[in-house]
Amino acid sequence: MAKKTSLRDFQEYLSERLIGAAHGRGTSSWLGVQAGVENWLVDLSDSGEIVQALKLTPVPLTRPWFAGIANIRGSLYAVADFSVFCGGTPTPQNSSTRLLLVGSKYGANAALLVNRMLGLKNPEDFVAESVDSAAPAWGAARFSDSQGQLWRKLSVRELLADNDFMNIGV
Repeated sequence: MAKKTSLRDFQEYLSERLIGAAHGRGTSSWLGVQAGVENWLVDLSDSGEIVQALKLTPVPLTRPWFAGIANIRGSLYAVADFSVFCGGTPTPQNSSTRLLLVGSKYGANAALLVNRMLGLKNPEDFVAESVDSAAPAWGAARFSDSQGQLWRKLSVRELLADNDFMNIGV
């Protein structure tokens, strides 16, 4: 049986890894998340805090993928349902649903609503696949794991620079 880790322990471990990455220590790691039916990899250095999905405040006259605004310790975050943004189905609100805060490194209070966290991943355990030329630049890189499962690699910097992502109005 797999060892269970509390969310607090995982966040502390992730925080230590982020601090180490910021200081150039440690190995590079990726964070695995599931959005809809797709598995995504995010550079740990681009990953912000992970929080339980909160009650979101809806915002009228926004695109269908814009889930709303979240107040996280007094700071407002624009939340995108990442599955819907990628053309998938809406993310169900349950105990596994998480918000991945991704924009603080780049000066934006942005969060991605994802189905669940899949843990830390070692880049050495993945094999690069051909780039998906039909996908936007922020999601074109693809990798496969040892079980042959396909993962997409999210470029947070390119996502935050994408006009479609930054334009939430209808």
